Amino acid sequence: MASAIRQATTDDAGALAELAAVTFPLACPPSTSPEDIAVHLANTLSEVHFRKYLGDPDVTVLVVDADGGLRGYSLLVNRPAADPDVSSVLTRTPSVELSKCYVHPGHHGVGAAAELMQASLQAAAAAGGAGIWLGVNSQNARAIRFYKKSGFRKVGTKSFQLGSTVEHDFVLERALP
Repeated sequence: MASAIRQATTDDAGALAELAAVTFPLACPPSTSPEDIAVHLANTLSEVHFRKYLGDPDVTVLVVDADGGLRGYSLLVNRPAADPDVSSVLTRTPSVELSKCYVHPGHHGVGAAAELMQASLQAAAAAGGAGIWLGVNSQNARAIRFYKKSGFRKVGTKSFQLGSTVEHDFVLERALP
């Protein structure tokens, strides 16, 4: 697999939305309804939303560009956590949020996620972060293992509205170099 990690541009917005439609459902608990997933995709991960993210100076979107298409992405938000359940448990400030980190299932197990994570950590440090945090669904064992392997530790919990249901996330954090 020939791949490169680069900063996304507005030209990537459509491909990012297509990739999100494939990867986001994989992070959801099995009980999540297709309707709730569709609402979240439309309200958060559409092409229009990716264009907004890409135009926000506090947001960095990195992509795994491989085999002629996007195979993964991360979205970093460089502003203080607005959720009091998060801000009250973070130990490293300023802290950058790793809001999204997904790799196409066809690229699982080939090192793409580890490369994307390393690039994301470097981007967060370059943005001035002393720490980085994320929320991960408490039932997503695969992602939790990956994040722990990447140096994150659980520091708290928070709720996440997914369509008509409330999901429970772990808040994970790690120091940046």
